[in-house]
Amino acid sequence: MEDAATSPDTIRVYWMTGCSSCLRTKEFLQKNGVPFLSRNVLEDETAFQELERFGLKQVPIVTRGDAWANGQVLRDVAQLCRIAYGEVRMLSVAEMRERLDIVLAGAARFLAQMPDEALAQMLPNRPRTFAQLGWHIANIADAFLEHENGIPLTFDSYMRVPAPDESGRGQLVAYNETMRRRMSEWFDGPGQTCDWSRRADVYYGEQTMHEFLERTVWHAGQHVRQVMWVLEGIGVTPNRPLGPEVFAGLPMPEKVWDEADPSSVRRCLLYTSPSPRD
Repeated sequence: MEDAATSPDTIRVYWMTGCSSCLRTKEFLQKNGVPFLSRNVLEDETAFQELERFGLKQVPIVTRGDAWANGQVLRDVAQLCRIAYGEVRMLSVAEMRERLDIVLAGAARFLAQMPDEALAQMLPNRPRTFAQLGWHIANIADAFLEHENGIPLTFDSYMRVPAPDESGRGQLVAYNETMRRRMSEWFDGPGQTCDWSRRADVYYGEQTMHEFLERTVWHAGQHVRQVMWVLEGIGVTPNRPLGPEVFAGLPMPEKVWDEADPSSVRRCLLYTSPSPRD
């Protein structure tokens, strides 16, 4: 599905490895039988140049001729690519709150098992360290609360990285535990009066607060799946791994990572770790 011939009507998908929304966008098109030209911006420097005519420098983006859609909003992608979308059911806010709590608790638990020496390793084909991945999970929740404090969500909100003194195993665990507590306090406080139907001030399109919360939950959840995958790749069994029931009903990608060859993934992740931590 990724070798569509180039023509004025060719659908192009601009993406990067390890991007949760990018993977979901590609899977959505593949499931609907839509051929597209794959443009990995990390592998081809001309890919971002192609987006300049749209005034864009972010992913995932789907283009068709002179029109484009942000891949984070699948209904917009469906309209662009002439896919019947239909009605989409979301989990309740209460259920999403519970799932996010489980996800953040899992992140803290799994990061506690990460050998210190492994944290500086890079993920396969992505300039992101294991430590940055763990920090990013907590930052997704942090960005949600920033929004509720009047700070719009921008593309750069999700591209931040931890300072050197925030990249240790203990700091990463503490950040995720802190965000779990802060999210709980918000739901029990200001969240009680949140209008979940109001429009969220996010960079990727027209979204309600309910949709923004859903994106926060599944986005963090997908990256926690990646942390579990990383642990398994370095020979550490995740402590009480999260099962499919945690992600059921969320618009998650099916895959954990873009890489199709498991052996090459394992070579990238191979690390002789000390005894796993509980």
